[in-house]
Amino acid sequence: MAKVIILGSSNAIPTKESENSHMVIVGSERMMLVDSVSNPILRLEQAGLDFNDLTDVLITHFHPDHVSGLPLLLMDMWLMGRRKQLDIYGLQYTLERIEGMMGFYNWSKWPDFFPVVFHHLPATELTLALECNDFKVYTSPVHHMIPNIGLRFEFKPSNKIMAYSCDTSPCDEVVRLSEGADILLHEATGEQWGHSSAAQAGEVARKAEVHKLYLIHYATGKYAQGDLIAEARAAFPGEVALAKDFMVLEF
Repeated sequence: MAKVIILGSSNAIPTKESENSHMVIVGSERMMLVDSVSNPILRLEQAGLDFNDLTDVLITHFHPDHVSGLPLLLMDMWLMGRRKQLDIYGLQYTLERIEGMMGFYNWSKWPDFFPVVFHHLPATELTLALECNDFKVYTSPVHHMIPNIGLRFEFKPSNKIMAYSCDTSPCDEVVRLSEGADILLHEATGEQWGHSSAAQAGEVARKAEVHKLYLIHYATGKYAQGDLIAEARAAFPGEVALAKDFMVLEF
């Protein structure tokens, strides 16, 4: 049975209890990390996962709170003897900057480095990024400060669907991406350009007719304010909850 583990639920400012938003999708044959922050290998270990089982990394966009852990992940995998291929997915804009960032670390000169394959995704709606025995991954562009993608996971054989808005203003692309989903993970940073409030997340969930809404990428610790669940419920009649670090969603 495939599952999703939330590795971080906070917005760009993490706390001791809440890391920057990222997650891992675990299937029988593939394990995909969605965004890479902090120390990914330690985070995976805390979730009870072996970093050697990681087959794919999808980077939604090139902001530090979504990509800062990737150089450390690649270096630590290399130092710990990884040999098998790692597939990295993202928009052209994103992957160009990742390769540039890694170039500053001179990674092409690291001896006996394992194979890394970059998959450049087009900025078109419902692009099929990956299909395996456990799930399909679709991507759609969303409205952020820089090029960014939201995600739709269709799980087999349950036919359950999870959508993830990533960082975005409310937009029709996310409504279409999450249409009829069992779970929508929608950011709730606040009402500002490139982001959404909890109430706006609720409105997207209502339009998409999802079954359950989880709020993610929200202010935590001393920066938290307001009742996000109540704000979302004012617009969405379904079940609403806050995504929490190390929460497990089974499909």
